[in-house]
Amino acid sequence: MYETKFVINDLVRRRGQTGLALVCLTLSVASTLFLLLFSSRLGLGLASGGVGIFTRGISAIFAQFMLFLTILIFSVGAVLMSFMVVLMMTQRTQDLGLIKAVGCPNDLLFGYYMTELLYVSVASCSLGVFLGLAVDYAFARWNLFASYPNPPLLWLAPVVFVAFFILALVFGTRPILKATQLSTLNALSPVQYYGLSVQKKMKSFTKFMLTARIALRSLVRRKTATVRVVLLLSTVFVLLTVSIGGSVIANETTISWIDNATGQQVIAIVHQNMASQYKQLDSAFIGTEVTEEFDYANPALAVAQDIVQKLRELEGVVKVDLRLVLMENILEIANYTIDPDTLATTPVGDHRQGYALVVGVEPGEVTGEWFTQGRFLQNNDEYCAVIGDSIAQTMFSKPLVQSVKIIGDQYAIVGVCVDPTNNGNIIFVPLKDLQNTSKITAVNLVFAEIDPSAERATLMNKINAILTKQDSSLIAFDIAPEVQQNIRFLNSTWSIIMMLPLFTLLSASLCLMAFIMLVIDEQRQEFGFLRAMGAKPKTVTTIVAIQSIVVLLSSCGVGLSLGTISTLLILMRQPLVTGLTIVEIAAWLFAASLGMFLLSLLPVVRFARTRILKTIS
Repeated sequence: MYETKFVINDLVRRRGQTGLALVCLTLSVASTLFLLLFSSRLGLGLASGGVGIFTRGISAIFAQFMLFLTILIFSVGAVLMSFMVVLMMTQRTQDLGLIKAVGCPNDLLFGYYMTELLYVSVASCSLGVFLGLAVDYAFARWNLFASYPNPPLLWLAPVVFVAFFILALVFGTRPILKATQLSTLNALSPVQYYGLSVQKKMKSFTKFMLTARIALRSLVRRKTATVRVVLLLSTVFVLLTVSIGGSVIANETTISWIDNATGQQVIAIVHQNMASQYKQLDSAFIGTEVTEEFDYANPALAVAQDIVQKLRELEGVVKVDLRLVLMENILEIANYTIDPDTLATTPVGDHRQGYALVVGVEPGEVTGEWFTQGRFLQNNDEYCAVIGDSIAQTMFSKPLVQSVKIIGDQYAIVGVCVDPTNNGNIIFVPLKDLQNTSKITAVNLVFAEIDPSAERATLMNKINAILTKQDSSLIAFDIAPEVQQNIRFLNSTWSIIMMLPLFTLLSASLCLMAFIMLVIDEQRQEFGFLRAMGAKPKTVTTIVAIQSIVVLLSSCGVGLSLGTISTLLILMRQPLVTGLTIVEIAAWLFAASLGMFLLSLLPVVRFARTRILKTIS
């Protein structure tokens, strides 16, 4: 009991070191746990399960980002823990030497410091789990995310606790073992205390760049700690580049896919019952359940040809998109591929089946512009189909070399598109072919694309007047709110992923501040003599600021390079990158770097105000 109390008292006595270690590891645990809980709530990523949201193609992009960010956060946690233990042991080597000088054996010292590491690890992992659960709970109660389709997987909390606890032990044991094996003489030496390396005789300084030379000399003398902090910050900048740069680009790209698939200058003309069902189909993208027992083939849902003709004659209407929407059983048709070298045939696909929303369209009159692998339907296509990405990933092996059977007729698949309607479980076919196959001649959904310069409210009133006169069971509604709802949710999800590394960024900033504190401690007397010879406090601040800038620039250069390469490797095909996108990414990364730099100056600002006699004592 006495030994345990002594360990706790020693940790409390070194409040600064202990606090930094606790906060850094706590934030790493919290960020990892929140990432996994957040992905499990959305049915995405490593902990996916239950009801998913978004189309399968967009979910795959999210899952790829989640996996890469999880690996990076764990890597940062490993480097961070090793760095913090090294700093703690470096600043206590003289104490260790004194303890060894009075006869304390190495195994007892090792046990003492390992007990400290266990206390810090258990406390920080517990606090990290609590903080991660609290942040997840707060986001779950946020109104924007009230439609989370899945409950959190709480078993992830003990898994993350154990993982980081083992991480702390593995990467914290080696520095302790190395320190306890030092001889008494080496442990008492300032060379070990400050992590200095033996240097050749320094050349005389000139007045030119004297401040910079002093700053760089200290970084070179302390190679071990400098290399460790550069490695840590480089890993953090890789994480920031991937999470911020990748998320911004992926956000703008996927939003353009969803926006262009429907368009915001579109008014839907449908039966009242069909209007409610279509809104459900459009909201399935964010987890809304769709009523399955709906009769799309009901003749009462038809939109008369007279109404279509009047819409085409209406001033302000640019295009009229006629659609026949049905929910049908579909069957995968297997095929084969031929190796061009050996001419061997390879079977492709199976005979899987399921239900999908089948939409007949006139290819030349559609109001949307889909992101498509392959191509979209053309005017001269006969019995061709473009399938949604969700169907492509769940029912087909190589969709572009396969076919699909709908109501007994076979359609060749010419493209795979991203469409939020029915969450990607949708198939587009030529309208005339679907009418022949289904024996339904009337359409049950009409999109009217309006001129952006036209008065929207006035045009809506004119359309409603036509419907009231021709068929009072039909209504016109603006689909822009539905599209915006999907876009807001998608944008918010990417924004959270972009902000996930904030905990890690704060941890890295605290590590950089701890490094600067060690630098100041090592140069305390040197700075005191400079002050005594007439140097102003701002000179000391400038020297340490240069050291911080050198470390940050070195880390930033390595991290941004590796992060950019990683981002390009995991990005989707044909990403949307504009000049504004690059400026936004650069602004976020600059703000992060500037914040780290300013935080690292807090110790030197406090030290510069210290009296000269206290500095050199």
